[in-house]
Amino acid sequence: MTRLFTIINTLCFTLLFSENISAQRQMEFLNRGVVAVQTGSDSVYVGWRLLGTEPEDIAFNLYRKSGSGKPVKLNTKPISNSTNFTDTKANLKEKPAYFVKAVLKGKEQEASEQVVVWEKNYLSIPLKTPQGYAPNDASVGDLDGDGEYEVIVHMAGRGRDTPSNGFTDDPIFHAYKMDGTLLWEINLGKNIREGAHYTQFIVVDMDGDGKAEFACKTADGTKDGKGKFIGDATKDWRNANGKILDGPEFFTVFSGETGEALATADYIAPRGDLGGWGGVGGNGGNDNSGNRSDRFLAGSAYLDGKLPSVLMCRGYYGRSVIAAWDYRDGKLTSRWVFDSENGKNPFSGQGNHGLSINDIDNDGKDEIVYGAMAVDDNGKGIYSTGLRHGDALHVSHFDPSNPDQLVWGVHEIENEAGHVQEGHGVALFNARTGKILWGTEKGRDVGRGMAADIDPRNPGAEFWWNGAAGLHNLKGERISQAPRSTNFGIWWDGDLLRELLNSNYIEKWDYQNEKANRIFTAEECMSNNGTKSTPALSADLFGDWREEVMLRTRDNKELRIYTTTIPTEHRLVTLMHDPQYRMSIAWQNVGYNQPPHTSYFLGHGMQKPPRPHIVVLTPQEQQKKKQAGKGQAKK
Repeated sequence: MTRLFTIINTLCFTLLFSENISAQRQMEFLNRGVVAVQTGSDSVYVGWRLLGTEPEDIAFNLYRKSGSGKPVKLNTKPISNSTNFTDTKANLKEKPAYFVKAVLKGKEQEASEQVVVWEKNYLSIPLKTPQGYAPNDASVGDLDGDGEYEVIVHMAGRGRDTPSNGFTDDPIFHAYKMDGTLLWEINLGKNIREGAHYTQFIVVDMDGDGKAEFACKTADGTKDGKGKFIGDATKDWRNANGKILDGPEFFTVFSGETGEALATADYIAPRGDLGGWGGVGGNGGNDNSGNRSDRFLAGSAYLDGKLPSVLMCRGYYGRSVIAAWDYRDGKLTSRWVFDSENGKNPFSGQGNHGLSINDIDNDGKDEIVYGAMAVDDNGKGIYSTGLRHGDALHVSHFDPSNPDQLVWGVHEIENEAGHVQEGHGVALFNARTGKILWGTEKGRDVGRGMAADIDPRNPGAEFWWNGAAGLHNLKGERISQAPRSTNFGIWWDGDLLRELLNSNYIEKWDYQNEKANRIFTAEECMSNNGTKSTPALSADLFGDWREEVMLRTRDNKELRIYTTTIPTEHRLVTLMHDPQYRMSIAWQNVGYNQPPHTSYFLGHGMQKPPRPHIVVLTPQEQQKKKQAGKGQAKK
């Protein structure tokens, strides 16, 4: 009977999983993203994007152009098995440039952008870093609608943790073109405190006009990219301890192109009772000093299956509030508010130092995995595992044999009334149902943990954590020693396994000898956020589907975006056209930064991933849509 029930349940979910969702997520228009890097005296590596809207049978021709000469096609037949090529006959003294032409049904399409060769394997973005500041977390978005990403970087000065007294510097944001052109500066002002738990920001195209917006919490004295102040710039709400426990709080959407404040509303949720944010899940305690009340998160999600909404969140130790905002047709509106309210609510105290956005029920709309609980696209709680607060979170199709995504949670075992709780320090659970598959480290506060496919001998992903007894498989069985690095993962070399990104270097896990071997070091660069050792950003920014890593130089005068030059025979759609991965780039800077994950299993022995159910509008189509909207408004 149990086996029959399991079969029926699986069949029902398979039908749901395979259902044709009518709504398509609108995603950003991207150009071909061609990148060319010198790899030898006469050798150039070239990579380019396969877009999520392109047909399966598309192929490519690669051309080299030197001086005023005629372009030379480098491939004898259209390239169909990868999106990279190594030109071993380049005359670098002639300063060659490269471009790609897609081939459909035997016919060449329009040429891509033409790119020059990088002499080194990184792109340098010179910065105008304010005195006393350093570039910290970054994000990307197409701010001007040209199909190329711009970089938004948080310039961080003196900061403070939420429990700590003391004054901070004003949080500042810069937007740069890839060539280092500074587009705008936004100064959040003295009434926004600087620190990892306060200054969450999201970059995403909220209204579908092809240009990304910048959104964050603001206050009296925030100055936008046009020099205009929000609220009352004369107000100073800091108390004698440097904390900001009074005064208005706002949420603002800014133009990504100009930095101008487009719309501002009161922040949801307001502070309210400062003592109302602890209790269950709050380390067995509470405070009235702005520690638990000033813990913020943020994200973006396709809650309607069409356009992204922005999520602004407050609290996770006890009370947790998630406010979903839409920006459409120049108007900022509240979509819904989730509030766990108090310690009697089963969703209280289940938050994390980060969140994940995933379509966990495959209905074409995103849900929010808020640590040890999940919230539906309509703002209603789905389940609470009871595993409580944690410091690290990973959600993906870690098990290729399971139709559901899984959540790997690293949890902080909390004291309450002087007693250590008996919960799991680490646990793997079903993202759709909340069912715990296995857990361990009972009674131990575990700080960091990773999930990635690093051992091809074992199906699916592997799991490990700081102080772990070893590397564990999907069943929770120890299979070998574990890597020391528990911070970030990156797809970098030519296979489908994930590499380990930590500080300014990348390691490859040698599963046979059970050790990590360094394969790349970003000289003169450094990571952010102390012992977390996280990059400014890691994402698939250009080239083929593999990821780039963005780091600041030690003198804080530039950002460097490093790309791989290792050939690969694997061909995948750019990860930025996988909606889950794209949303994870938007929230990567939030709280305790976590690596991005795809909506499908990407690893050794993977099946061909499903085509993304998305729509992308070209700049011309965007303009037509905009004109049609204006005409409709006049009517």
